[in-house]
Amino acid sequence: MDTHHLERVRRYALALPETSERLSHGEPTFFVGKKVFLMFANDHHDDGRIAVWLPTPPGAQASLIDSSPGVYFRPPYVGHRGWVGIELGQVSDEELAYHIRVAWELIAPKRLLRTIE
Repeated sequence: MDTHHLERVRRYALALPETSERLSHGEPTFFVGKKVFLMFANDHHDDGRIAVWLPTPPGAQASLIDSSPGVYFRPPYVGHRGWVGIELGQVSDEELAYHIRVAWELIAPKRLLRTIE
């Protein structure tokens, strides 16, 4: 397990309201309430990537992948729903924090969104 990158992900994800971490499908997965908004992927099925998978706003997945295919990719299982994979070694802390927050905002209940505006 790549603990450096996992700790980066935890730092930003767990700072958001009502976020929790549990293992799901063998990987650390982050929930807001009962809904998943972020999955850590440590060399998933030997793909060679240390990454996160998270939802993006409509249309953003293709734009991100087209603009930086070395950073962003379409992950298995959730890619068809507009989620994007992000290679953690290729993204700054600021970019990672931004993407995690956007993912959280897409999944969090509206009452929680009001608490952080």
